[in-house]
Amino acid sequence: MFRHLMSILTPLLMALSFSPAWGDQYSDTISIFKNAGESGNFFSTAYGYAVFPTIGKAGIGIGGAYGSGRVYEKGKVIGEASMTQVSIGFQLGGQAYSEVIFFRDARALKEFTSGNFEFGADASVVVITAAANAKASTTGGSAGVSGGRKDASTAGDYSGGMATFTVARGGLMYEAAIAGQKFSYRAN
Repeated sequence: MFRHLMSILTPLLMALSFSPAWGDQYSDTISIFKNAGESGNFFSTAYGYAVFPTIGKAGIGIGGAYGSGRVYEKGKVIGEASMTQVSIGFQLGGQAYSEVIFFRDARALKEFTSGNFEFGADASVVVITAAANAKASTTGGSAGVSGGRKDASTAGDYSGGMATFTVARGGLMYEAAIAGQKFSYRAN
């Protein structure tokens, strides 16, 4: 059953996780988070961060998600990371979102980059409700975040030396599920 479900979900996850190659998707994603409430403040105080421009997520009872990203230390790229997630519970649909994980200090970054790192089902994530948009043209790409005072404000803090924020990029997903995220890291 699981193998059959994954054969259906894998193409959908891959389609959701690939974004156009126009512009720099990492710079665009960082710009979105810098302009979306409190998450912007973390860029100037965090020791490092991991940016996942597009994570594709889909589920029908059992679900999964996948995305790839970059890890930064003091603003410089130090490696690549990938995220996989398996969830179980009531869920139906597909969705794409961006995620950034901030590391308060060198210890938190080392913990994340030490190999395979997991966030349990109880991990705290701040979902930014401001709408994110990106467009591309032959002259380059642009990104932005819209929202008024209420829908762009966020309140996040470090838990275990890490703080996580997400912004929905598209799709529709109904869910009441338990999930955990697993990350793998490869240094440059």
